[in-house]
Amino acid sequence: MLKKIPVARVVPGMYIHELCGSWMDHPFWRSGFLLEDRHDLERLQKSSVTEVWIDISKGMDVPDGETSDEVSERSELVLQQVVSGRTRQSMADELRRAAKICERSKAAVISMFNEVRMGRSINTEQTQQVVSEVTQSVLRHPNALLSIVRVKQADEYTYMHSVAVCALMVSLARELEFDDDALHEAGMAGLLHDVGKMAIDDAILNKPGSLTDEEFEQIRRHPEFGVSYLQRGEAAVSREVLQACYQHHEKMDGSGYPRGLKGDRISLLARMTAVCDVYDALTSDRPYKRGWGPAETIQRMAQWKGHFDPRVFQAFVRSVGIYPVGSLVRLESGRLAVVMEQNEKSLLVPKVKVFYSTRSGMHIEREVVNLAAPHCSDAIAARESQEDWGFKDLDDLWREQ
Repeated sequence: MLKKIPVARVVPGMYIHELCGSWMDHPFWRSGFLLEDRHDLERLQKSSVTEVWIDISKGMDVPDGETSDEVSERSELVLQQVVSGRTRQSMADELRRAAKICERSKAAVISMFNEVRMGRSINTEQTQQVVSEVTQSVLRHPNALLSIVRVKQADEYTYMHSVAVCALMVSLARELEFDDDALHEAGMAGLLHDVGKMAIDDAILNKPGSLTDEEFEQIRRHPEFGVSYLQRGEAAVSREVLQACYQHHEKMDGSGYPRGLKGDRISLLARMTAVCDVYDALTSDRPYKRGWGPAETIQRMAQWKGHFDPRVFQAFVRSVGIYPVGSLVRLESGRLAVVMEQNEKSLLVPKVKVFYSTRSGMHIEREVVNLAAPHCSDAIAARESQEDWGFKDLDDLWREQ
């Protein structure tokens, strides 16, 4: 049985099933270990993780703490609060445009980061062009580019993560009804938020094993490195973008870094970047961990207390969907399906493609099902984990428009 408890209540002898937070919040390579070493306990207590899941069947118990059912019920209530009507357009045409934008943006970011590594100033014309193209794509269709940039190779993560967060920030800013100038600033903050990682050795950024304390401290300094670089360069970077770069690992409860800021002391763009950064990190494959599915990630993020600004997180869910494109879901009919496109009026009834029967345990003929159609009698029963089922080609399914 699993229980969720604060880190302050963790003691040696407990089995740590999962650390509640982004992989960037702690130095541990993996969850799922018996906590025996007091040094590991101290490292956990000094990290930005505030809660953990313990498995009381494998280690010590505590008299209270939330069970997994209680946490799931609470997170579902959070997600239900953001269900509302939407206005959308067709996706197929924009997917083709978005693929080309994605390739151009990746090349631009690689060039930008190489310039940073060599100590040169960022090409502001190039960054402005990237943000402009990303913004226009998101405005034409809010989910096409977001879906494409999520699918990235582990070895291109550092570059494509910046493009992905840029797109997520524009989509979120659109949901928050930013004006055109503020929309552009949000995209720029997303594009530049991790520029400080260029001061960190790739061997640390892509290390497949557990980080040492010294390596983890280097990772935690990347916001400082980023602001230092942006301030001394010739690039015209606004105060708001600098704040987002410096503060995007801060948390609402003050447990983040580098300053331990709380609540409204964290800038709005930084609070937005925090959500977008974590979402893309958790849904991406890394050298040391396979990414979670989009819907699973949304559900887990909804469970984290004190991490995100609730208003910003709810707007983020509205922008990507409770079941984002690429999510694996189980229908009431017992069929498994991949989400292809959000519905324009409700986040709960997207367009999906069915491909597998849980009742027969076999693949079935692929079929596109519009769950919002009047004649449709099926509905989403639950989110499913791609890792648990072992499917390898889910992204190919939704890309077949």
